[in-house]
Amino acid sequence: MSKATVKEEMRKMLEALPEDCTWEDIQYHIYVREKIERGMAAADAGDIISQEEAEKRVDQWLKSSGPGQH
Repeated sequence: MSKATVKEEMRKMLEALPEDCTWEDIQYHIYVREKIERGMAAADAGDIISQEEAEKRVDQWLKSSGPGQH
C-alpha cells in the first residue's frame, strides 16, 4: 500500500469512528487494521498454516504448560 493510500484509509477510518472516540479507540483500530494487513500479506505470500496444524500446536503448548492445564 502506498503512503497516499494508507493516509486515505486512515482518513476513512477516522471518519467512521464516533466523535467522542478516545485516543485508545484510535490506537486500537490502527493496531487491528495493521494486524489484518500483515495477515493478508502473509496469506498472499503463502506464509500460513492449516487450522489442523494450528490446533496441533496449541494442544502441544497446552500439554507442555504443566499438569492440569489440559
